[in-house]
Amino acid sequence: MDNGQIPQAPIPPVQPVQPIQPAMPIQPAGPQTTANGAPMVQQVTVLPKEKKNIAELIKTIVIILVSLVAVTFIGLFIWMYVQYDEARTDVEGKIDIAVAEAKDEQATKMEAEFLEREKYPYKVFSGPVDYGQLTFEYPKTWSVYVAAAADKGGDFNAYFNPIQVDAVGKDTINALRVTIRDKSFDEVAAEYQKAMEKKNANLTMESVTFGKNGDIVGNRYTGKIPQTELNGFIVVFKIRDKTVIMQTDSVLFQPDFDKLLNTITFNA
Repeated sequence: MDNGQIPQAPIPPVQPVQPIQPAMPIQPAGPQTTANGAPMVQQVTVLPKEKKNIAELIKTIVIILVSLVAVTFIGLFIWMYVQYDEARTDVEGKIDIAVAEAKDEQATKMEAEFLEREKYPYKVFSGPVDYGQLTFEYPKTWSVYVAAAADKGGDFNAYFNPIQVDAVGKDTINALRVTIRDKSFDEVAAEYQKAMEKKNANLTMESVTFGKNGDIVGNRYTGKIPQTELNGFIVVFKIRDKTVIMQTDSVLFQPDFDKLLNTITFNA
C-alpha cells in the first residue's frame, strides 16, 4: 500500500572475491627445438631494400654481359664485312685486269696480224751484179738505204728498216744490215773469231744451211754484236771471192731475218 514512503530497490548479493594468482616467471630466450629435440633453423627475413639492391646488381651485370656480347658481334660483323668487301674488290680488280689484258692481247694480236699482212707482197732486193747479184725478199713496209754501191770497188753497204732507215751508227738499231766485203770468207771469219775470244764477248757461233734452195752454208753468230752494245744475229757466207755479212740489230726482227735468209739466191 502507499503509505507515503518511496519503495527501495532490491540490493544484489555480494560476490565473493577470488584470490590473485601469482604471475608466471618469464623464461629466458634460448634455442628452440622441434618436438623430437632437434634445433630449429631460424630463417632470416631479407628486408625489401636489400632485395632491391641485389636485383639492381643482377640487372647491371646482365646489361654489361649483353652489351659485351653485342659489341663482340658488331665487331665480328664489321670485320667479316671488311674481309668480304676486300675479297670482292680484289676479285673484281682481278677480273678487270684479266679483261683488260685479254683486250690488250687481242689488240696486240690483231695489230701483229695486220702488220704481217702489210708486209706482203714482199719486195725483192738485188745487189751489184759484179758482186754476185745477191737477191732476197724483204717486207714491203721496210725502207732501203744504200750507203755504198761499190760500183768502183770496195765494200757494198745497204740498210733496211720499217718505215724509214735510222741514222747509221754502231749503236743505231736497224732491222737489217747487208755488207758485201771485198775480203775472203776465211779473213772475215777470223775477225769474228777474235771478237768471240775477247773478255766478256758473249757471242756464240754455229754452222747453218739456208737459202732459197737450201744450199748456202755459212756461220751464224748470236749475241752481243762486236764493237756495239746491241744484241742480235749475224750470218756470214761466201759469194765468189767476196764475203756477205747480213745482220739484224735486235732480236725483235729475228722472224723477218730468218724468213728472208730462206729467200736468198746469188750468182756463183
